[in-house]
Amino acid sequence: MANIIVRRDGGEMGRTTQPREWLPRSFFEPMRQLREMLRWDPFAEMMPTGREREMMFVPDFDIKDTHDAIVMQADVPGIDEKDLDVTVTGNRLVVSGKREAEEEQKGETWYACERSYGSFTRAFTLPEGVDGENVRAHLEKGVLMLHIPKRAQSQPKKVQIGAGVGAKAGGAPGATSQQPQKPKA
Repeated sequence: MANIIVRRDGGEMGRTTQPREWLPRSFFEPMRQLREMLRWDPFAEMMPTGREREMMFVPDFDIKDTHDAIVMQADVPGIDEKDLDVTVTGNRLVVSGKREAEEEQKGETWYACERSYGSFTRAFTLPEGVDGENVRAHLEKGVLMLHIPKRAQSQPKKVQIGAGVGAKAGGAPGATSQQPQKPKA
């Protein structure tokens, strides 16, 4: 909350943190009101609450575009290959899986449980020009690698610029159109 500076009769500066009684307290805190309005989430009622929300497992993805493919990497530590599923339908790539929680044994005392567990599904819309039929995936050291190749026709091609104004289409740059001469007998 901002402090209000009050000048007294003798010109002495005093500070007070109490707002005037006839004004509501929130009148002096417009930024707090704005932050509260921006923090409102209309979909919050649909999400799990409390500890359940903190314990949801959703892996993070890195996505990069290379010359010949789209490469995706996801951190999925503790997940076996059999618990991962990668599907491509049209231009939609869906990665789903689950990480199982350890079962509590009788007589064990847990002091902390911070890792998250559960099922997840991430869906991505693939850009035009990728070959969804030849997606390759492999899991190594807890990182899921996806390699989505680009189609040959969607890759950029270098176009030669012809020298001179008279270059004809279909000919080599700088070539002239001369009739072949017959050999002399």
